[in-house]
Amino acid sequence: MLAKEGFSTILVVFGFSLLVIFFTSFAPAWVGYIVYPILAVLCGLVLYFFRDPDRTTPDDDSLIISPADGKVVLIQDVKEDEYVGEEVTQVSIFLSPLNVHVNRNPISGKLEYVKYYPGKYLMAWEDHASEMNERAHFGVLHSSGMKMMFKQITGFMARRIVYNLEEGDHLKAGERFGIMKFGSRMDLLLPKNVEIDVKIGDKTVAGESIIGKIQ
Repeated sequence: MLAKEGFSTILVVFGFSLLVIFFTSFAPAWVGYIVYPILAVLCGLVLYFFRDPDRTTPDDDSLIISPADGKVVLIQDVKEDEYVGEEVTQVSIFLSPLNVHVNRNPISGKLEYVKYYPGKYLMAWEDHASEMNERAHFGVLHSSGMKMMFKQITGFMARRIVYNLEEGDHLKAGERFGIMKFGSRMDLLLPKNVEIDVKIGDKTVAGESIIGKIQ
């Protein structure tokens, strides 16, 4: 399955490739031997990037589920004053261009806060990327009364954040909510009553990997 958010990019790449093939047909044969494999690789990469595999989410409302495929690059305590209003544990997941980039809800609950910030394009693994890059912040109220926040953050290669969430929505853990294009980062800001189950260097799978458990 392909992510619907990638259809426009796929059409542009395939349209460009067909145009190049048309003009290459008028060139000497040896030009085609060079151009056609390059176009095939380009089309294959864009299809690979926008893949959207099905996932099986654990059926436990107390779990915090990974919102992104990638690698845990940062775990630290920070003060979160925008929505949660207390000291939290920040878990940051870096997505390389080869990871699946479809994002999924990390928890079930009511979406009380959404804010988009335009910004710069620092490398996504840099600590200040969460403060300076283009990003979208989401604050969720869990049925237990716990508040948590998660963030889509662009990286150096990423140039667009896409999400289909609005304040007042009721989220279901593991459901798709958006995508970040071409290398990015996802932050989770979890209150202290969440026991963290990952460590730096762990690989995560969106909609399946357990980041933590509400105590």
